Amino acid sequence: MQRALLVAVVVALPVFVASAGAVTPTNVDVSQRAGNEAEETVAVNPTNPKNVVIVSNTGDPGPGMFAAVSFDGGQTWARRIIGDNDSLGDACCDPSLSFDEFGNLFLTYLYDVEETIVPVALSTDGGLSFSLIANIAKPPGFKRGGSEKGLFRFVDQPTITAARGEVWLVFNVGGPMFATGAPVTGFGGVGAFSANEVLPGTNNCTYGDVAIGPAGQVMNVCTLTESGQGGGKLFVSVDPDGLGSAGFGDRILVTHTHVGGFDFIAPQSDRSVDAEPGLTWDRTGGSHNGRTYLVYSRERKNESDDLDIYVRHSDDGGATWSAGVRVNDDATTNSQFLPKISLDPTTGNLAVVWHDSRADLGTGGAGDTDGIPNDDAQFWGAFSTNGGASFTPNLQISAGTSNSHDSGNRVDYGDYTGLSFFGGVAHPAWADNSNSTGNNPNGALSKLDIYTAAVPLAG
Repeated sequence: MQRALLVAVVVALPVFVASAGAVTPTNVDVSQRAGNEAEETVAVNPTNPKNVVIVSNTGDPGPGMFAAVSFDGGQTWARRIIGDNDSLGDACCDPSLSFDEFGNLFLTYLYDVEETIVPVALSTDGGLSFSLIANIAKPPGFKRGGSEKGLFRFVDQPTITAARGEVWLVFNVGGPMFATGAPVTGFGGVGAFSANEVLPGTNNCTYGDVAIGPAGQVMNVCTLTESGQGGGKLFVSVDPDGLGSAGFGDRILVTHTHVGGFDFIAPQSDRSVDAEPGLTWDRTGGSHNGRTYLVYSRERKNESDDLDIYVRHSDDGGATWSAGVRVNDDATTNSQFLPKISLDPTTGNLAVVWHDSRADLGTGGAGDTDGIPNDDAQFWGAFSTNGGASFTPNLQISAGTSNSHDSGNRVDYGDYTGLSFFGGVAHPAWADNSNSTGNNPNGALSKLDIYTAAVPLAG
């Protein structure tokens, strides 16, 4: 049964100028729950930008995901648990959110027990409630000795995005990537998911993302390989007409990352990280209309734990890509990881956020909790106003310093973070156990709560 809503009030959020010496924005502990929350997704409603929605995993035994809704830009939140055998079934994890231009809010996630189906839910009241609208089954595998073998063994890490009158879902099916799309005719008008396709050339490719272009074209990115500490290549696949008949073309190599699918680093020592590539496509009609952006982590030297955040762009639908632009501006050899990118559809400007260990030199101080270098992390970000050619001085977004290993959460900070950028204000979401706001029920350096902040780009 769905649990009762709770509402919390926090102080008004100050203006935060993207420049050196800027004041850290007011942090908000959105979840304020005992136990761990991680792997968060956030979406801003383009028809009402004060409407912000966050969903995350919980560390609770049994099904259910944490959900929070704000209608005042993140100052107050209504909280609940969804998917605990309510209308959304036995939800477990890996949520992904996307608002479309009509104000439809789409949610995908994984079931707690069923490992062969990805559900899709729809909200038409700004995230206060959801209705299940589809269960997308993985392609059938083949049987040997009474059990399924080979490709298409399971489903994992779904991502959903909606724009231009269509909604697209991609997920890993045990090696290849699977994509499906549906038409959207208006508010509450969603057709059947019928464009189902195993993406060519994506065997052993996983941890994907999806973006929709200005003409309705669709791009997927994924990481090769699924396991290991080194190697790491990013490939994109493009469907030039979206819901049309063309289908996805063969994969295109974008870059090497030196980050494996399970690359263990000191600040993410239990779960490990991947390059965590993310896509966004400019549909603004502005000077960079049609430009696709790709964010990812790159390890400077294999197994050095010196991970940096890079952004590349393509102006020809993914056929060719620019050189990588380094986003983090620190001079350390510490880790930056789990990046997320978002494009402001009102301006075409970019925001990028990530977990960052630059301040943990193991010598004490605000960035070090235990005297061990490079195992604590803060949350940082940057903006670009010139089409990804350069980024602003980096901004410390989190007010405190976290240590994921201290949480006892088996997935550390999780596999990904959350970010939505609209109307000049970035809304990141991240896992944090610093207790910088003083209202984590478990106290400091214990269980992880979901934090957010309103980060305007000004000046």
